[in-house]
Amino acid sequence: MSQNNKPSVVFESEEFQPSKRSFQTKTPKMVQWVINHSGGRVKDERQANCVLLGFVVVMVIAVIVIVVSGGSNQPMSGAIPADQFVP
Repeated sequence: MSQNNKPSVVFESEEFQPSKRSFQTKTPKMVQWVINHSGGRVKDERQANCVLLGFVVVMVIAVIVIVVSGGSNQPMSGAIPADQFVP
């Protein structure tokens, strides 16, 4: 085959069309919800992310406090110990 000839392979299908999907990231629904329900205090996506992160930190601290304080074995004041309870 000489180098001047074009390839002789021809496909009968339609031409390849690359997808028209945009590579821009959409704003997540939770971020949109925070922006919409903040009463105008949260103005952009970055602030909404900070609010959500702060909420998560507060919830983690609350769970730690509940777990630590709920783990004591001392009876509540005024409670009758089980060995003294008579039905």
